[in-house]
Amino acid sequence: MNEFNGEIKKMMIILSKATLENVYAAFVLANGARMEGIESQVFFTFFGLEAIHKKKMEKLHVATVGNPAMHMPTMLGGIPGVEALVTYAMKKEMEKLDMPEIHEFLDILKASGVKLWACKLAVDMFHYKKEDLYDDIDGVITVGDFYKHSEGLGTHMLFI
Repeated sequence: MNEFNGEIKKMMIILSKATLENVYAAFVLANGARMEGIESQVFFTFFGLEAIHKKKMEKLHVATVGNPAMHMPTMLGGIPGVEALVTYAMKKEMEKLDMPEIHEFLDILKASGVKLWACKLAVDMFHYKKEDLYDDIDGVITVGDFYKHSEGLGTHMLFI
């Protein structure tokens, strides 16, 4: 009989939305796992693919509409320019903390051993090609393939 002590051995992070706050949350969690010696993999699906799309990754923004953490009325978040202003302010705060830009953060993740996977269904749906994506992704895989990578005791899956 195998005993499992509850130790986290693998973090499988699914990123489905490429808002600035979601991408950085996923990247910080993946990087933190590696720093703790935990295997880490990120699966980019649907709009999360923009975080690894070469032409879109540096243009990500903060979601102001429908985001209760913004503490502003939804209508205010929809006024032209508000989203750009909030995104600018957040990027300035992240600079103060020496947070890397998206592409640099991806390089850091790869250097630490994080596996980066693009969802085949989403790539096909948005008519992307592998060349459109960050050069160092580990592959374009199906959901079934992602589940195979998730096998084993101590695997935790997180959907962002």
